[in-house]
Amino acid sequence: MRIYCYIAIAALVSLLIRVLPLTLIRKQITNPFLRSFLAYVPYVTLAVMTFPAIIHAAQSPVAGVAALIVGAVLAWLGAGLFPVAISCCAAVFLIELLLRLM
Repeated sequence: MRIYCYIAIAALVSLLIRVLPLTLIRKQITNPFLRSFLAYVPYVTLAVMTFPAIIHAAQSPVAGVAALIVGAVLAWLGAGLFPVAISCCAAVFLIELLLRLM
């Protein structure tokens, strides 16, 4: 019975978070700081959800961190999605191979 209460409370909180802004804010937001803040919310949310998964996806967190660094550097240099993904996979493979040999 408790689990149903927890589910109902979670659903209510989730609904309120989504519905309240739509009902309370009717006009366009003109504050530049608030608009900038709201523009970055999806990117921050995605980063918060994927960052731990990147680190713990490999058998060793060291390999995950190495792949994150390789991917960030290649993306910063303008590489496309496919080369970055392949390079990250190769980095994880090589680091885990080196760790296994040690």
